Amino acid sequence: MAKDIYQAIADRRSYYEISDEEIISEDKIEEVINHAVKHNPTAFNSQTGRIILLFGDQHIKFWDIVEAALKEVVPADSFAQSQAKIAGFRSGYGTILFYEDKSIVESLQEQFPLYKENFPVWSEHASGMLQCNIWTLLEAEGLGVSLQHYTELIEEQVKAEWDIPDNWRFVAQMPFGSPDGEPDAKDFVDLKERVKVYK
Repeated sequence: MAKDIYQAIADRRSYYEISDEEIISEDKIEEVINHAVKHNPTAFNSQTGRIILLFGDQHIKFWDIVEAALKEVVPADSFAQSQAKIAGFRSGYGTILFYEDKSIVESLQEQFPLYKENFPVWSEHASGMLQCNIWTLLEAEGLGVSLQHYTELIEEQVKAEWDIPDNWRFVAQMPFGSPDGEPDAKDFVDLKERVKVYK
């Protein structure tokens, strides 16, 4: 790992300018993702997170699908901006698709009716933690990453293209690659307004 966890958390930002230059191998990226998926916290150790990892032509095909879907809904006079943004993601090294297994959530709802309303919420929490853990680990390895949500526009096409099971719920997309440029400066609210300590 190129950075310690403190530095990786501080440096984890949204990179929209990325390239397909190989910083670490596909095998190493797969190792990082497997580690995060295996050890991610989940309610009742339910292990609901699912990942589709796309490299090469599969990664490019995904962003072609997104662009085509956007072209159907974005006004023609403003499509160039969306097209440029998608081109930036497409130029990266790969994409991670995040899913949650609905069948596990539904099974837990049946087993523990007292918590029925909580399980979908806890599934969202688990997915958020998995996204952040993977994002931070990829940052630690020197990759530029961002998190995207084109889910509703492309869910059916993606499901058909990569044979996604019916019980997997599409959550988010994470393009990554070699950073090309720096993210914008980030302002921080005074921590005294956000953290209260009682001793």
